[in-house]
Amino acid sequence: MQSRWLILAVLFFARSALGFQFQSIAAISPFLVTELALDYAQLGFLVGVYMLPGVVISVPGGMLGARFGDKAIALCGLLLMAVGGAVTALADQYGMALTGRLTAGVGAVLLNVLLAKMTSDWFAGREIVVAMAILVTSWPLGIGVALAVEPTLAAAYSLSLALSATAALAAVSFILIAVVYRAPASGPAPSANAGSPLRGFTTRELLGASVAGIVWAIYNVSYILLVTFAPPLLVARGLSAADAGLATSLATWTLIVSVPLGGVMIERAAARSALIAASIVAMAAAIVLVAFLGESRLAIALAGFVAGLPAGAIMAMPTGVLKPENRAAGMGVFFTWYYLAMALLPALAGLLLDLSGDPRMPLLFAAGLGVVTVAAVGAYAVLARTATYAGQGVVSDPGKR
Repeated sequence: MQSRWLILAVLFFARSALGFQFQSIAAISPFLVTELALDYAQLGFLVGVYMLPGVVISVPGGMLGARFGDKAIALCGLLLMAVGGAVTALADQYGMALTGRLTAGVGAVLLNVLLAKMTSDWFAGREIVVAMAILVTSWPLGIGVALAVEPTLAAAYSLSLALSATAALAAVSFILIAVVYRAPASGPAPSANAGSPLRGFTTRELLGASVAGIVWAIYNVSYILLVTFAPPLLVARGLSAADAGLATSLATWTLIVSVPLGGVMIERAAARSALIAASIVAMAAAIVLVAFLGESRLAIALAGFVAGLPAGAIMAMPTGVLKPENRAAGMGVFFTWYYLAMALLPALAGLLLDLSGDPRMPLLFAAGLGVVTVAAVGAYAVLARTATYAGQGVVSDPGKR
């Protein structure tokens, strides 16, 4: 009992380090733009390139874990994160920073794919919902800490030291998992037999997992654009970089509170898709307020709060269209869309800022993405309503089984 909760704490720390490293570039964006002479399209791509490896690695990463063991591949991921973070910290030009960021991103994908499985192995049938909810909150926690801490480090010491902190956290996570983590006795053993990851998929399952993945992808991009481009906007309004980072971090602290609250609320609702869509519309409206209000702290906190409400329900979408035996591969499809959107759309938002010269433009783009997300939720509801797989919930109407 004690060892599995200790293991969860270690996995939580590692995933928090992942969120911290991802958000580090956005958190210190004013310093990066100045020191590396970046335009905002380059900055957006530097944020998103961390996710780009997931487009091709998310499904194979799970297969590598099955072949060589979850712990071994997770440690490889953390090693790449530490090396990539160090290279980024030492970068004095954009190309070197991009190389370090891409290296760290490869490691982050390997780690992210396996952390949920490692948690499931220890908690299957015993507080699995509680354990997964705890694990999910580690990502926004890492983002929030980065927004609060990284600008302060960069301002008080140096940009290099702030970026070195991401490598240090990855290294500490490596040591903790190496020392503490062990596979449960009842867990699956590594296997050399790895079949086609999409064998047995129907067209409806592939389409349903893809539509659910598009919802998750664009929803996350909207939130990431908020926490990435709110700091430059607030700096343009007269805040220091450190104060802008602290103000933007409010979107993370309120999200951490609302994720479990929204999960309970939507789980009990009679029209889940409608509540998901309403939460996304509310998030878009709050982001518009951030773009136009002179004092944005309350709007930022509100945007984070409503953004957290549908997170759990969106993550549950694939189970509404996938046969149980296809869930693992289906989640690979689901996350592939997420990584693709997260890699490309922040750069597009940065380009819009460069072309317009208006620091509000990326936030308005994020709000506009909400319309696309709501349309995708509607498409998913149609697919899920016609799913007939035994024992699976339908997000649009939990009363139909």
